[in-house]
This record gives sequence, C-alpha cells and structure tokens, in this order.
Amino acid sequence: MDHNVLNALSQITREKNIDKAVIIESLEAGLQSAARKKLGAEANIDARVDPDTGEMIVEQVKIVVEEIDDPDTDIDLEEARIEFGDEVEIGDEVRWELPLEDFGRNAILVAKQILVQKVREAERAQIYEEFKDRVNQIIVGTVQQVDRGNVLVNLGRTEALMPYREQIRGEKLHQGKTVRAFITEVLDSAKGPQVILSRSHPGFLKALFEQEVPEIQEGIVEIKAVAREPGTRSKIAVLSNDDRVDPVGSCVGMKGSRVQAVTRELAGERVDIVPWSGEPSLLIGRALSPAIVNNIILDRERKEATVVVNEDQLSKAIGKEGKNVRLAAKLTEWKIDLVSTREYNIRQRVTEQMTMKLGEMEGVSDQLLVLLEAVGITTIEDLALASPERLAGLEGLDAEQVETLRATAEVTMAELRKMIETTVAEELAQEAEQAQPLFDEAALEEAAGETESAEDEILTADNVQLPETDTLFKDLPGEDAPGDDAAAEDAAADGADTGADDQDAQEGETKD
Repeated sequence: MDHNVLNALSQITREKNIDKAVIIESLEAGLQSAARKKLGAEANIDARVDPDTGEMIVEQVKIVVEEIDDPDTDIDLEEARIEFGDEVEIGDEVRWELPLEDFGRNAILVAKQILVQKVREAERAQIYEEFKDRVNQIIVGTVQQVDRGNVLVNLGRTEALMPYREQIRGEKLHQGKTVRAFITEVLDSAKGPQVILSRSHPGFLKALFEQEVPEIQEGIVEIKAVAREPGTRSKIAVLSNDDRVDPVGSCVGMKGSRVQAVTRELAGERVDIVPWSGEPSLLIGRALSPAIVNNIILDRERKEATVVVNEDQLSKAIGKEGKNVRLAAKLTEWKIDLVSTREYNIRQRVTEQMTMKLGEMEGVSDQLLVLLEAVGITTIEDLALASPERLAGLEGLDAEQVETLRATAEVTMAELRKMIETTVAEELAQEAEQAQPLFDEAALEEAAGETESAEDEILTADNVQLPETDTLFKDLPGEDAPGDDAAAEDAAADGADTGADDQDAQEGETKD
C-alpha cells in the first residue's frame, strides 16, 4: 500500500472539493502521458491506480501479428512467444509492466503537468455547474479589487465580475467590503467560468423582497412586475393569491420594516409598491401614484395610453426628472402620454375642427371611397395603417397604386397631426399670456417705490415745520400746579353755558 499516494489524493479531494474518482482518472492520464514520453507518442499504454491501496501500474500493450506495421503497437509472433511463452497466438494482446523508476525526470514532470491540468479542468467544470444553477439568485461575496470601475468579488471558490454598468450609481464599493449581488449569467470561457454579478438588475430588487417577505416565499404574494432606476427610485406591482392577505402591506411590513431593509441594501433607493391589476387602465392609474388621474384613454392595439390629470397633479405624475411616468411606463409596459385637463380639452376641440374625411383626401374618388368602405377602411388613419395585402384586393388598383395610396394617407395623417399640435401649442401660449396673476408684482413694486419716495420726502429736514414755542410738549397739570382750580371752574362754567344754550335751542324747535 502506497500511503503517500493515498494521502496526496485525499488532500487534493479536500482542497479542490473534487470527486476522488476524477482525480484518479487524471492521475492515470498523467501516467499514460509520461510513458508515451519515454516510449513514443503512438505507444499503447494502460495505466491503473488502485483507489484503495494507491498502487500504480503502468503497462505497455501490443497486438501479436505476422507482419509488423507499427512497432509501437505491434509485435511479431516469434518475439511474443520468446517473451510470453508458446501459448501466444496471432491476434492476442500481450502486456508488460513498465517500472516507474525508468520513466525519468522529464516524464514525471509531464505526468505532473497533466495531473494539474486535469484537476484544474475538473474544478472549472464543477464551478461552472455549481453557479450555472444559481443564476437569478443572490450571492454574498467580498470585494477583492476595484479596477477602472469594475469590481472583482471573491466568492470563495472563484472570482466574480461586477461591471460598472451593473453597479448602483453613486454607491462606493471598497476592498474588503461584504456585498450582496445578483447573478445574471455564468460564462464558460477558456480561462474558466466567469460569473457576472449585478446590483442594478430589476431581478435583484425582486430577489431582495423574496428574502424579506415570507408571504412571497410561500407563494401567497406574487411580484408581477418590476421597474427600476438604480439608486434613485423603483416601482413594483404585487398580487395576492389570498383575499385575506394585503399584498402591499405584506411587502411594506410592520412600520415599514421590510421595505426599509430593501431600501438600505439598495443605497437609499426609494421603492413604490402598487397593487397589480389585469386591467391596463387601473394598473396605469396606480402606477402613476401619488398623482391622481382623471381619465385614461387606451389604444390597445398600439399599447398607448393618454392619461389626463389636473394641472396641480401634472408635476406629481411626471415626477422629478420624469422618473415617475418613466417607471410607470416600464412597470405597465404601456406607452404613457401625460396631458393636463386644459390641454386635453383644447386638443379634443382642435382635433374635431381639423378632422378630414376619407373622401376629402387627395386621390380618393367616390368610386374608390366605396371600395375602401367595403373592406372596412373608413378613415385616413385606417388607410395609413392598412397592410398592402389588405388593399391588394381592391378592384382597379395595382401594387404601385396601392403603395402610393398608403403613402399619401401617411403624409396626410402626419400633416394633420402637425397642424393639430401647432394649433394646440399656440392656444396654450395665448392662454398663458392672457392669464393674469393673482398679485400684480410690478404694480406692488411701483406702489412700494412711490411710498418710499413719499417717506423720503416727508422726512426731509426742509419740509419739517417746528412750532415757534420753546417747548414741544407742555407740562400736564398736577396737584400742586397753580391755576388748576381756576381752570376747572372756568371749564365747568363753559359747560353749563353750553348746556343752557342747547336746551333753549331745543325748546325753540319744538314750538315752531
């Protein structure tokens, strides 16, 4: 029993976490290469390693033939009988063992290189299989290096790459920091498996909620859609499969604990949670929260929605830098056109005034109009959107005329839209000019200027008229002041005279 070989095999198995059978197979391939290094590249070599005893046996194998075609694989009958006895016949396979001591240093180095290479290939294959099954999952690693914006993350058995585009904007990742990330893909390259990580992927947000919310893990609550602008704001739409469970409340958690945990992991990214609905208009209205929507007009074929909101709700619906409406469009997968109530009413009125009938379009005769209406084309827009196959069956029109007709309809529609938009913009501009502000700031400034001028004029020293007396204020009469009693008596007398005169006047008026 070769304990050294067994110990080496066991150590490789523990360190590389590779099956022992794979290592033994690699060692046998290395021994075969070492033997061929000594005997020739075409030599037929059989190498075996006993997994229980560690015994290594290397044998050269040849076939007994009458005429030798390849000395590396053939042996003639006479030589074979001399070597192995008279029982050997044509076509038999003969073997003889090759002592390992005779291989030489170079052959042993070749065997070592083959063994290392095979072990490395087996380790790469195992790592690839392990991480291939973990795509779309969260993994925890340690930042090993930051190079030109790209981050190398140590995952233990291998390194992963987080490109700059997959990082959260403004987040700083330094060496040694523990980080959670989302596995987006695993590439099987020539240098080994390459694991690609992301913290900006919408799936990362979804996976974080799956970890934080037990109802999602149990399948009671389901995340139907996710829209992200990494590092700033996100929206998710959730659906409950149990009427007794509130999906939004489950994701928010007690006092917001669950959503706050997700927000902290995403470097403060704000997360809006809305209930999911299969009805597009209801989902769009919820996705635009906190804005209140008045009306939603859907074009289901184009998946376009015109959303009407009051003037005071327009800024909320748009959001800072347009984030709210942009995320709502991603969440619902509908193109959203936001308009104010005033603009919508103007647009409707202008559109009705500028509507052109199909018969008024250039090139459409009365006879052609009848043919178009027969196939369900009643408006210029229908004609512009009609396929050539649909128009090919019209009597009296060839392929060139059909294409000309469609092109004319498209140009007409474009001109009508342009005229409508121009008219709407002009009316909005006129209304803005005519609208008078609640306070006329210019008038207030002018009045303030006049007041200041008046005050300045009043306070001018030349305009102040001082009394000619020596004192500005007279002393108030006191108890000891002379003449007080006399003044009081005079006042009483004056008052009595005045009262008597008034009484006489009243009596005279009564007599008259």
